[in-house]
Amino acid sequence: MNVRLLVVDDQEVVREGLTRILASEPDFDVVAAAPDGRSAMTEVGRSMPDVVLMDIRMPVLDGLAATRQIVAGHPTVRVVVLTTFDLDEYVYEALRAGASGFVLKDAPADEIVRAVRAAAAGDALISPSITRRLVAEFAGRRSAPDPSRLAPLTERERDVLVAMARGLNNQEIGQALFIAEGTVRSHVNHLLAKLGARDRVQAVVTAYESGLVQPGHTEDH
Repeated sequence: MNVRLLVVDDQEVVREGLTRILASEPDFDVVAAAPDGRSAMTEVGRSMPDVVLMDIRMPVLDGLAATRQIVAGHPTVRVVVLTTFDLDEYVYEALRAGASGFVLKDAPADEIVRAVRAAAAGDALISPSITRRLVAEFAGRRSAPDPSRLAPLTERERDVLVAMARGLNNQEIGQALFIAEGTVRSHVNHLLAKLGARDRVQAVVTAYESGLVQPGHTEDH
């Protein structure tokens, strides 16, 4: 079954450009487009997309508020945030609110497609160093770390979470920790449930905000 997509941006030329890029993929169906967050909410209820490509700065209802409402009201819908700035506090807040990743508006077409496909697969896009850098930048500015948030995790689950914060995928985590990939998947599922995180991005945000991972202590992969 094809991935159903909603494109949300207040600039018509951007909406049309993104629609063309996404519609050219054989496994994507762009089912709707919207010029602001309020219209996006209506379209989500009407069209039930799998993934929403969401601009942050829009009139009527901005992308941050719309992301919060979509995530709360439609838990199966994934949001990928669109931005013109690679280090944007609004994007960080959208990730905290449940967005599954972000992509720059001027990114190459294949990068936009990858971000959408990753979100649709439930494998939130954290591998690019740009996303980890953004999380590290703004998580490090927040109030004192709260390690109690990680209390439910086992030591091995913490190890897996640190590896996730480095941007490693399940296969790479298994190689790094000398465990089977299936075991990694089990650990990831358990730690997501214990943290109340809907995907890897939210888990990594928690890793930084709890102090488990320190800004600058991960490496690009």
